[in-house]
Amino acid sequence: MNNSRLPVESLNRYVDELMRNSSSRHPAWNAEYIRKQTENTWNYVDGCMMLAFLEFYRVTGQKKFLSYADRFMDDFVRNDGTIKTFRKEDYNLDSINGAKAFFPLYDFTGKEKYHRAIELVYRNLRESPRTPSGNFWHKKIYPNQIWLDGLYMAMPFYMQYETKYHAMRNYYDIYTQFMNVRKLMRDETTGLYYHGCDESRTMDWADKKTGCSPSFWLRSIGWLVMALTDTLEQMDEQLYYEYRQLCSMLRDLVDALLPFQDESGMFFQVVDRPNDPGNYLETSGTCMIACGILKAVRLRLIPECYREYGEKAFYGTLQRYYTQETEKQASLGGICLVAGLGGQQNRSGLPDYYYSEPVVKNEGKGVAPFLFAYAEMLRLDLAKTAGQVKTQ
Repeated sequence: MNNSRLPVESLNRYVDELMRNSSSRHPAWNAEYIRKQTENTWNYVDGCMMLAFLEFYRVTGQKKFLSYADRFMDDFVRNDGTIKTFRKEDYNLDSINGAKAFFPLYDFTGKEKYHRAIELVYRNLRESPRTPSGNFWHKKIYPNQIWLDGLYMAMPFYMQYETKYHAMRNYYDIYTQFMNVRKLMRDETTGLYYHGCDESRTMDWADKKTGCSPSFWLRSIGWLVMALTDTLEQMDEQLYYEYRQLCSMLRDLVDALLPFQDESGMFFQVVDRPNDPGNYLETSGTCMIACGILKAVRLRLIPECYREYGEKAFYGTLQRYYTQETEKQASLGGICLVAGLGGQQNRSGLPDYYYSEPVVKNEGKGVAPFLFAYAEMLRLDLAKTAGQVKTQ
């Protein structure tokens, strides 16, 4: 792939506009809150965006990214480490995600309140209720349920804490939770993973034998790709066997996805049903796979030969859904707003349900992984300039 196709000037303006138009109270990328016309509260989407901005700081060294993430998170975290609108009693794995940003913010700023917040979130995570197999419930309101989303929300944070502050004491717990997901939620025929699993087999969407939901939802699988990559990034290789088992799980998942990659480079909303009426090439899940592959190659978790598939996914999204609307304004479309299982809406997990959810522009669940992938492309450019990576 030729990175000269990367519209760096346009993409950099896009990132700057996102920051310029967003505050901790009213982030422009959170379409759910905008639609509700309510003030922002602690949520995982903002966490993804802050992690993206912090990644740009690491890649470029430009302090505007660090300053922005610090200001945004500083508004939520009190001096004692408590987090405004964070509800411990909800035991919601989504609420863990934003706390990943506290590790670099504490390292870069030295603000003790970020460390206190890390400790608070870690205690809450460890107190979370568990399924019979030992995995955290996705949320207290979803008892005995594992969702792939939750692995991304919680496991990289859990692993980073164990590595940095807890002498790796609970590594095996993290490893076991991934292995449970592989055992319970992986389809042996395709190698793909189902969105959710109800170990109690009581939910309407759950298969009575396996407990799994009925479809391979793209974004949920994208969350899993990023969960494995980010968790392995924080894991010490001293646990030789467990480390390599997780690497193998990641590579097997990528291998399972590649036969379903469209010629455009993108993936479909329901991965294995490209010919369904209503199915479409979706941005958020495609970019999660793109950034997960690119990062995994950079970290040498999977071989270099996979890089072309990550680049193809990123460029496919760029070509199809990234639009320069005016000289100063761009947009990213093709983003599924939200999807889940059960709940008050009795979401079925069937393909038609996933096709029915709104498709929006510039929403953080799509923008953040798009920016993660862009950051990886910038890293690649810098590495090539330094002569560290061979062009293909």
